[in-house]
Amino acid sequence: MESGDSNLEALGVYMAKSLNKYGIAYENNAPRYDLYYPLTLLTRHMVEPRMKSEAEKTESSGSLLPMRRAFDGTFIVAGGYGREEGNQAVEENRADLVAYGRLFLANPDLPRRFEVDAPLNRPNREIFYTHDPVVGYTDYPFLEDTA
Repeated sequence: MESGDSNLEALGVYMAKSLNKYGIAYENNAPRYDLYYPLTLLTRHMVEPRMKSEAEKTESSGSLLPMRRAFDGTFIVAGGYGREEGNQAVEENRADLVAYGRLFLANPDLPRRFEVDAPLNRPNREIFYTHDPVVGYTDYPFLEDTA
């Protein structure tokens, strides 16, 4: 189900402040503000609308700042971040943590690849949600397999 609002920033800030008041454990906010999953940590996960398509990003490095400032818990961002962009988001205090969805799918050893600045496997969106037990999430090569 898709939903929207005429002022997403005001809605996001309102939600962040409300979560602070009620001590909500976890909120996962997609750009449409339609996904909520209770967990055990006081965090907020925001997907920044940075991707126009698989290959084209838009600039929106400050779009979540009002919500970041309004929320008292751990703030997690996602939305097409690479290593440098993710590090910059944390260094600039735009986030506490960065989620790397597609990159982790295609690179099961992503932290090691980031650590040694190794090339990344390119995600293949066509096999993300396949029922094939061999092709998909389990067949991307690890770094030592590509050396």
